[in-house]
Amino acid sequence: MLSVQYLLLITDLLINTLVEAFRHEAVILLVIFVIQDVCLIFSIIIVFLSFFSTQIFQAGFVGYIFNKFRLVLITSVSYLILSIVYHSCSLNIRWHNPRSYWWTEDMFVLYILHRTVACMYYYTYKKTALVITDPRLYKDLSWILK
Repeated sequence: MLSVQYLLLITDLLINTLVEAFRHEAVILLVIFVIQDVCLIFSIIIVFLSFFSTQIFQAGFVGYIFNKFRLVLITSVSYLILSIVYHSCSLNIRWHNPRSYWWTEDMFVLYILHRTVACMYYYTYKKTALVITDPRLYKDLSWILK
């Protein structure tokens, strides 16, 4: 599962890095943005599946899991929402005239915000992917009761 999480993370990073190479083709951008958003949704689903498979979650300590991993949940959902907003706004501007100048002040702010939250998402998601593989989360719960 860790390799799938890394694959989705690398896919998102590559799309964010290379998407401007296709800035003159609106249909290709639409397909790339849909792929990116689907990868983000899958990554959130995989994080929840990882939570559900832990012994802590199965024992009923749901609050502990969600408190421990609150930051990744907030960051992931924020990044997904920002990605959808950024993709729809940029495609709306570029759709009819993809070669025109589309960097308005609002789009520039949205772009910077999207990229900043993307960096936070990469950090928190990778950290969570590594922490959730801790063997203590899948074994005896005596350490949590102390």
